[in-house]
Amino acid sequence: MPAYHSIFLQDQDVRIIGNFALLPLRTRTRGPAYTLPPLPTGTSDLDIDPDSESYDPLDEVLSLFRANTFFRNFEIKGPADRLLIYGILFVSECLTKIKPGMGSREAEKAVTTAALEQFSIPGDPGFPLNQLYEAPHNKNDAETLRQYISQVRQELAIRLLARVYAGGNIPSKWWLSFTKRRFMGKSL
Repeated sequence: MPAYHSIFLQDQDVRIIGNFALLPLRTRTRGPAYTLPPLPTGTSDLDIDPDSESYDPLDEVLSLFRANTFFRNFEIKGPADRLLIYGILFVSECLTKIKPGMGSREAEKAVTTAALEQFSIPGDPGFPLNQLYEAPHNKNDAETLRQYISQVRQELAIRLLARVYAGGNIPSKWWLSFTKRRFMGKSL
């Protein structure tokens, strides 16, 4: 059975830096991403329909996280898959920061710190997937990519916490069961 790929592969007119897609996001975090409309009233982040105009790649990362963590190999079919891979690896990193008895406030601090800390982008010596990603072609593209990835990390952290702590102040055992899994044998 093959891994699940991004539904955003067929999107046209998407800005690409290196070979990383800068897809539109539904976000309140500042950054270079085109902002999608907010969710319709009464719709939850937890059950958004993929056909909705507000469905974005971060919703996809969170919905495909569990299924894709079981795969050690992933055939990349386009730039949107690279965003999916990066998002899954970042969610894995965030889950390692959340401990079983950790309250939501403490987890929020840990995950937010992880989202805001210094990180490598494709082409940097410390980036773990340089063999799969192209470096930006110039300094301006590198800065735009860094800002976009920062925006993705911050928004993913917010949405992940909403899911992990959906039941209250105790983290979901379902989400924490994936702290030991390593997608493609990699980590950020």
